[in-house]
Amino acid sequence: METFLALDATNVAFLLIVGFIGGLVSGFIGSGGAFVLTPGMMSLGASGIVAVASNLCHKFPKALVGAYKRHQFGHVDVKLGLVMAASASPGVWAGAALQDWVRRSFGEAGSNLYVSLAFVVVLTVVGGFVLRDALRLHRSGRAAAKEQTGKLARWVQAIHVPGTMMHFRTAGIRVSALFTIPLGFATGVLAATIAVGGFIGVPGMIYVLGAPSLVASATELVIAFVMGLFGTFKYALGGYVDIRLAMLILLGSLFGVQLGAIGTTYVKPYMIKLVTAVIMLIVAVSRALVVPVYLAQLGVFALPGTAVAALKAASFVFMVAALLTGAVIIVGAMIRGHAEAVAAVEEVAE
Repeated sequence: METFLALDATNVAFLLIVGFIGGLVSGFIGSGGAFVLTPGMMSLGASGIVAVASNLCHKFPKALVGAYKRHQFGHVDVKLGLVMAASASPGVWAGAALQDWVRRSFGEAGSNLYVSLAFVVVLTVVGGFVLRDALRLHRSGRAAAKEQTGKLARWVQAIHVPGTMMHFRTAGIRVSALFTIPLGFATGVLAATIAVGGFIGVPGMIYVLGAPSLVASATELVIAFVMGLFGTFKYALGGYVDIRLAMLILLGSLFGVQLGAIGTTYVKPYMIKLVTAVIMLIVAVSRALVVPVYLAQLGVFALPGTAVAALKAASFVFMVAALLTGAVIIVGAMIRGHAEAVAAVEEVAE
């Protein structure tokens, strides 16, 4: 039976703050915010598989709130979300089975290492790519203009396979299901591995299918809702869901997700990508710092106690830095965007 994290007043307060900022990020970029929440719980001492399982448990009600809020702004392509979710669900089941096998075969240290390495690799690759794209958009002077469809997405949209073509009105795209199925499945596998499907889902919808950033980030919340339901059930069968952690981060995130969703109406598309990339890369550093600790626990090499403590402390500091950076960038962008919107209205009125 999995041993759950002991909760004192400090841990409860930290989880509420992590939940709020995770919700803020989730509503703003549509990733579910799990790349903040899962490492946040692990930083307190929760095992990797429990952090992933509990994150998925809190995910579906929060995603539902965020999806509804973004739908009110016209950002959600419900059809695209459900189509992606149809293939993401079996992906979640497969990913959870793999996660459970790692835990049973290599213990808690193996599970923590598996989750952390997955975070480091995915966050670095995706975060670097998204950061490059955000800076390219900003420097080219097209930050305020309509997004341009990339070469890969144009190629995908040009492929017509009879009987598989689907039109997604809100996203403004028409693609073959032969591309949505593997993309959805990969999203589900990653969600069950590190509780973050948005790393594949959102960039995939943008760069592979050609959906606008705002639509992709909002539609991912629909997918996250379905994946959360399936993932929670699968992990609960193994006794890995800590309902206390799930409820605490849900309590904090329900407030943040609505604020973040409102913020998307005041910012330029490149800002969403910039926030995503910056937080991803900082969290990647946080997880990378504790990889040697888990390797030492598995007996790969020896580490003195002082080194272990220093690495864990440094990882926690970077985790906090990621939370603060995300909150500052999002709130700052919202304030500037709102001020610009008000100024534009006043100028027209004059």
